Amino acid sequence: MDINLILLFSSFLMGLYVAWNIGANDAANSMGSAVGAKAITFKQAILIASILTFVGATFIGSHVTDTVRKGIVDPAFIKDPEVAIIGFISALLASGLWITFATWKSLPISTTHSIIGSLIGFGLIYGGIDMVNWLKVGEITLAWITSPIFAGLLAFIIFKFIVKFILKSRNRRKAAAISSPFFIIITVSIIFFSLMFKTKLGSLLQGDKLLFAVFIAILTIVSLWLWNRQLTKKVGRVERIFRRLQVMTSAYMAISIGANDVANAVGPVAAIYSIIKTGEMGSHVAVPVWLLAFGGIGIALGISTWGYRVIQTIGSKITKLSNTRGFTIDFSAATSVLIASKLGMPVSTTHAVVGAVVGIGLAKGLDAIDLGVVRKIIYSWFLTVPVTALLTIPVYLCLMKLFKP
Repeated sequence: MDINLILLFSSFLMGLYVAWNIGANDAANSMGSAVGAKAITFKQAILIASILTFVGATFIGSHVTDTVRKGIVDPAFIKDPEVAIIGFISALLASGLWITFATWKSLPISTTHSIIGSLIGFGLIYGGIDMVNWLKVGEITLAWITSPIFAGLLAFIIFKFIVKFILKSRNRRKAAAISSPFFIIITVSIIFFSLMFKTKLGSLLQGDKLLFAVFIAILTIVSLWLWNRQLTKKVGRVERIFRRLQVMTSAYMAISIGANDVANAVGPVAAIYSIIKTGEMGSHVAVPVWLLAFGGIGIALGISTWGYRVIQTIGSKITKLSNTRGFTIDFSAATSVLIASKLGMPVSTTHAVVGAVVGIGLAKGLDAIDLGVVRKIIYSWFLTVPVTALLTIPVYLCLMKLFKP
């Protein structure tokens, strides 16, 4: 059998393994707060997350995938195509093993850290320090720092707004009914522009102006209907209103995770596919939609089979969650992740969610946060890059002996 065919099959297998791990670990980032606040059941969370992470991966995931596949270690600087392929497979396997270990320990680590660290390890073992694009690594690291800060700050501000203008209002139910459509419209609008701006779906719809106009009209009608429904119906408890909103923002978060994290699984696979298809190093082949969908399927499988472990940590162990708090966490984290996705930056969705959870905790007071759990999570964050970088080296050496003795 042709060695290139074996390597391509191996890369797909490793990509699927990493995607499964991403689903198992990052499922908590989209559904942990909703389950913790009892907005949805665990089974409902699995179904929603599986479908919408697939949608986000397929339609929005290409920007970050380009960064992962050639932004850290550029295949153009590797002389032997087979070596590049083996290196990317090694990175996938090493990152997957670390994510499996973390999920087993119920730790919500950054799957983005894992693949970036593994790619750094490959670059170092192959060509030394100069082989790694440290400028891009620095940009990504800055995004890792800013994303939880931004998400935490946004969560803090939104929750303070909810407390002041809704929870402390004389008529809490009316205040919630009046304000909730604004949150709905903002959430739907952000999802809409994320799906339309620089995506394959957006290109298709914008090419047909009539279809695009119909799409906008439907969005407007739905938003106005939601507004009218909230103002005219008999208003329930505040938390019941925000429970409905949280289902929407959890869906929003699932799309964000699919958009950003699919790159961690299919970025290296896309690089291998490009090398084998063209027979050249550094040539550009657009990431095919079917490859993004392949990664989305793997993520969905991970969510449905092993996602419950990390959901428990996010949903109940850091701070006590209500529907208003859960809504704020999902909205804040998803907004920061989607902004990064559109900029092509592979930020950590885990960082964004934990940052938002901590922001909510700070809004209630420092005593509301289990600092022991937060400290444990942060330690795992700092370990991820060096551990995966070091783990990639022996994996790479073993595969080199196997395929190029």
